Amino acid sequence: MRHSVNWRRGTWRIRTQGHGLRITGAVLGVLGFVPLAVVTSTSAPAGASPAPITIAYVTSVTGEGAAEDATSPAGFEARLDLQNAEGGVHGHKLVPLIIDDQTNPSAIATAVQEADSKAFAIVSQSPLFFLASKYPEQAGIPVTGSYSDGPEWGTQPNTNMFAADNGSVDPKYPVNTEAGIIFKRFGGTQLGTYGYGISPSSSRAAIQTAQSFEHAGGKAPIINTTIPFGSNQFGSIALTAKQDGINAIAPEMDSNSNYALAEALKEAGVKLKAAVYATGYEPDVINSPAWSAVQGGYFLSLFRPWLIPNAGTEQMQAAMEKYAHFTKSDFPSFSQYEAWAGADLMIQGLEGAGSNPTHASVIHALRSIKSYNANGLLPQSFNYSTNFGHNPAKTCSWVVQADATGFKMAAPQPICGTDIPGTATASS
Repeated sequence: MRHSVNWRRGTWRIRTQGHGLRITGAVLGVLGFVPLAVVTSTSAPAGASPAPITIAYVTSVTGEGAAEDATSPAGFEARLDLQNAEGGVHGHKLVPLIIDDQTNPSAIATAVQEADSKAFAIVSQSPLFFLASKYPEQAGIPVTGSYSDGPEWGTQPNTNMFAADNGSVDPKYPVNTEAGIIFKRFGGTQLGTYGYGISPSSSRAAIQTAQSFEHAGGKAPIINTTIPFGSNQFGSIALTAKQDGINAIAPEMDSNSNYALAEALKEAGVKLKAAVYATGYEPDVINSPAWSAVQGGYFLSLFRPWLIPNAGTEQMQAAMEKYAHFTKSDFPSFSQYEAWAGADLMIQGLEGAGSNPTHASVIHALRSIKSYNANGLLPQSFNYSTNFGHNPAKTCSWVVQADATGFKMAAPQPICGTDIPGTATASS
């Protein structure tokens, strides 16, 4: 569930590789032990070293979302480690604090309030942050991260929030042409879209994608926005898809559900011309039971794939190899990209706030950034001085395809679309 069509959420399949979640002091703090050096003061006596700055990272370390996000702190911590190796921010060491939302609507408020009390700033990669965004807003705490959980990233009074992956959000969720362009390009004619009922981003993405395809001249007989969160039971849904002649799918869910749907469709004998997955472009799926079911499918990447290196991918790859124990053949999951970008944007805000940052000065510095693209990891740049409450002028995704040997680029350049004027799938 991400993007202007909100195609988003990473993989639910827990990594078994060496670059999985590191058990740092910050993580131990989440699990009930004393966290490392939790310091929120940023001033220091004359002649003393600048005080450390603690940045909280809120994500799903446990619960249903853990299979997707439990390894994402590796991206967050690697970006902070890289910054610390370069001297920190104006001499301030950056201290990570990983806070678990437990993928639990009842626990997210406690998690965010813990972040408010123990850290200077927050990076969010939580599917539930929209349920607790009022706490950092009321406390005036700067927040960066992934916009995919809900519309609060572009809704008043949350001007303390800055989406590192989309700039901001139009809370009306207008229909975007990108999905229609992609499905028409790869041959789909009869589309089924699927989303979680509990998630505003997931359900809106399913609706938007269907309407985008219809705008492009296709048909969307199935728009199912009633899927239980994290579901992997799709037998009857696959049979319905076969009966309705579906030959293209847009599963706007987490990867465990997306893959389970693909497997059910294959078992039901559904022949897909264009299966487009918003996430799942990562090493783990290649060795998973779902790999055969997704062969030939297309995977979107909001962030530049390491298959086509530039300065941004090379910087991230070097840091992930050094600090997160990646091998030369590894590449990041979607949530690790998100964690890296959220940390990177927060660092830019801290740098712009000067040697003695305050919450207000960091928020002001972030709002003053007029061109941000995560050092080239994103296909377009965001102007935070003007974009609050708006989608980017265009939305773009790189597209890779799964084949027998792994992933390959399906298109040399990102495929882009624009919002269709006058459309909305939610009231603001």
